[in-house]
Amino acid sequence: MNALVAIRSQSLVDRAYAVCEQLARDHYENFPVASKLLPRSMRPAIAAIYAFARRADDFADEGTRSDAERLRLLDDWGRRLHAPVEDANLSGPDDLIFVALADAIRTHDLPVTLFEDLLSAFRQDVTVKRYRTWTDVLDYCSRSANPVGRLVLRVAGIDAPALDHASDALCTALQLTNFWQDFAHDWASGRLYVPLDDRDRAGARDADLDARRMTPEWRAVLRAMAARTRVLFAAGRPVCDAVAGRLKFELRLTWLGGSRILDRIEQNDFDVFARRPTLSAADAAPLLWRAATWNAA
Repeated sequence: MNALVAIRSQSLVDRAYAVCEQLARDHYENFPVASKLLPRSMRPAIAAIYAFARRADDFADEGTRSDAERLRLLDDWGRRLHAPVEDANLSGPDDLIFVALADAIRTHDLPVTLFEDLLSAFRQDVTVKRYRTWTDVLDYCSRSANPVGRLVLRVAGIDAPALDHASDALCTALQLTNFWQDFAHDWASGRLYVPLDDRDRAGARDADLDARRMTPEWRAVLRAMAARTRVLFAAGRPVCDAVAGRLKFELRLTWLGGSRILDRIEQNDFDVFARRPTLSAADAAPLLWRAATWNAA
């Protein structure tokens, strides 16, 4: 490659990463994404991973597309994951996501199987609306959330089974918290992530959710779900201490932000129809303080 082509290619890669970083800034999440708390060397790759997952999640969830169209878009996303980036027409932001992603995969030696796991979960979101057991829910989380944590560790240059397991627990806890946070929205969309076995044991009725009634039975179910989620947060906490530098602070804030959302769900007595708890600017200082005084928290 001559110098002119190299400069032009690097300019394209830089522009592609900028698109991904803008996408990360434009979307609300319960945790920081590619923020300035991360080491500078990690931010572009994390933004590319986020952009890939965010767009795929939009295909599965957003808009009024038919299920067939959602699956077609996800299949195409999967094909592009394996296509040489030079074959792309580079006609829009989605093309640039793959320019950035290809560079991140190559630079950090990221396992493509983790991206494939994400896509399998997004496809499942299109076709599966109910889960019979807690094991079924955890299996979904193992593909919808856990790959992201493992990719973050790989970008940081970490490949350790014990940390992978702690990361999996944290990512599953965050995914579950998002389920309880979005319970009302998901139900309106026809989805229920509470296992049917738990619903039936508690005597909770779907008709009450249709009427937007949070009954004692449904509160009992969600209280049990929150307790299980707390156990996973506890199991995931070690990954926040096992990494170094700014990544440690970022993971602490991620853990604390997810826990704060779960706190608010519990404080609202699980009335998920009354309000959707979120983090706001007012939470920033307390969360930063708790991250800084982590060992005393």
